[in-house]
Amino acid sequence: MLFMLLSILNLATVSGQDTSTEEVKRVQRAIFIYNFAQQVSWSEIDQIDTFKIGVLGPDRTIIDLKSMAQKRNIFGKPLEIVRFQFVKNIKDIQVLYVNNKYNYDINYILSKISEKNILLVTEDYNYNTSMVNMVNVGSSFEYEINEDRITNENFVIAPSLKQYAITSSQKWRGLFKSTEDSLEKALDENEEQKAAIKDKEERIREQEERILNQKKAIDTIKESISERNKWIEELSSESKIREKKYEEKLLIEKELEKNIQEQLTFIKTQEEKIKVSSEEIKKQQEFLDQQNDQIKQQEKILGEQRSEIKDQKTINWSLIALILLVLIVGFVIYKNYLNKKKLNLELKGKNKEIYEQSLILESKNKELEQFAYIASHDLQEPLNTISSFIGLIREDYGDSFDEVGKESLDFIKDASIRMKNLIDSLLEYSRLGRTTDFSDVDMNKILGELKGDFRNVLERTNAKIQSDNLPTIKGNPMELRLLLQNLVSNGIKFTDENTIPEIYIDAVQKKKADDESKKYWEFSIKDNGIGIPEIHKSRIFDIFQRLHSREKYQGTGIGLAHCKKIVESHSGEIWLESEEGKGTTFYFTIPE
Repeated sequence: MLFMLLSILNLATVSGQDTSTEEVKRVQRAIFIYNFAQQVSWSEIDQIDTFKIGVLGPDRTIIDLKSMAQKRNIFGKPLEIVRFQFVKNIKDIQVLYVNNKYNYDINYILSKISEKNILLVTEDYNYNTSMVNMVNVGSSFEYEINEDRITNENFVIAPSLKQYAITSSQKWRGLFKSTEDSLEKALDENEEQKAAIKDKEERIREQEERILNQKKAIDTIKESISERNKWIEELSSESKIREKKYEEKLLIEKELEKNIQEQLTFIKTQEEKIKVSSEEIKKQQEFLDQQNDQIKQQEKILGEQRSEIKDQKTINWSLIALILLVLIVGFVIYKNYLNKKKLNLELKGKNKEIYEQSLILESKNKELEQFAYIASHDLQEPLNTISSFIGLIREDYGDSFDEVGKESLDFIKDASIRMKNLIDSLLEYSRLGRTTDFSDVDMNKILGELKGDFRNVLERTNAKIQSDNLPTIKGNPMELRLLLQNLVSNGIKFTDENTIPEIYIDAVQKKKADDESKKYWEFSIKDNGIGIPEIHKSRIFDIFQRLHSREKYQGTGIGLAHCKKIVESHSGEIWLESEEGKGTTFYFTIPE
């Protein structure tokens, strides 16, 4: 604001601003920007091929910068000038120029370029809010720098840049005082112009009085002529004039004619003088009107300047109060920062412990999976041996056993078969979720294949499987097929004998509550089976968990554990809703 007041005072004392002066200021502005760039060093300047300067907004300064860029370089690098319309697009530049007249928020700009190694050069912003801030002073520029902001961005300032910068509020007040002195000088000149105009008005009044006196003299002469004419008429009316001699008549007539001619000449001369004086008075009156208009304009400008100076004083006091408030808040923030730093150190230690525990847990999980795979694989050999020998014993020595012995052999054989099924299921469980090589999977096609696999079961139970148009998702085709197969087969299997199984499959696209840009598919498999009691819902997805006897419902109890592991390996969730005797609905999600 202070430098804008200086510019207004210059405009008040000069009738108009020359176009060439404005062109010089534009060139000076571009030179200042280049000089700022050359007097600040970059830590990674050797790693760039082209030195880039950005201009924010529709500022025509970009034209002057581009014109000079053809003949200049900075640190031996060629120059490129780039325009940005929005703050969010600023990137890959070394210097950014912003003018306050385009109303860009300085704090938002600083937050966006933080830690990007960009030098911010601004014009006409408040004191000490930018890195380098230019201000208009008369026909040139002054500038001030914020060393803390520049140092925080890892810049090194040349001593010459500090030397000529406005470094304190005292110098700022000094510029403000010079503005007030210039304003007082303009007021004094205005009073002198008023006095000169008053003198001109006095002279005009004197000239008007002289013209009035001249008019009075002309009227007196006209009265004299009238009296003489009257006298002549009286002489001619008298009879004595006839007795005078002819020579006396001629003499009187010549004298009268001479007097009349002189009076007419004098009257004509006076009329010309009056005409000239009237024109001069008219010109002086016009000049006086112009002077009055100028005085009114200057008084208006001075009033605006007084108002701006008053506002500036108010702003300065407000800034002082704000600085005190900022210091108090800064102290409180610093104290909170120390406490937060202490807590962060403690949190860092806790995080390190958690990370180490997660590494140990991950290692244990891998060992556990490897153990499950090895155990299930190595258990196949003795189990096969037991099954083979039971068959041999039954063939070779079956007649030697009584009924109890034969029944015992049958129990051993059934148990070995169940053991083999459990081992196969455990081996299959350990293999799930190992691959993340996902591809597009058409769930309609998967369901169609499953209906073909379940053909005999569907014909035997008259079961019905219905579905809407299912989506194509990213995933492992074999695992997703196993997921759908387990849920559908459970819906058919866990149904009362007198009930025809009915299964309905649906999928709905939804958005995440915490981030609406992320979408996922929610699948539902609904059946009309026996339902699941509330007490068993918490352990239904645990491995080898059975809710019914093997005589009533066949199975290993690992199917739903497979489903849970498959869904979680696809970054989804699985749950159920069920009411005993009224069926069950299984839900699972797959990210889009």
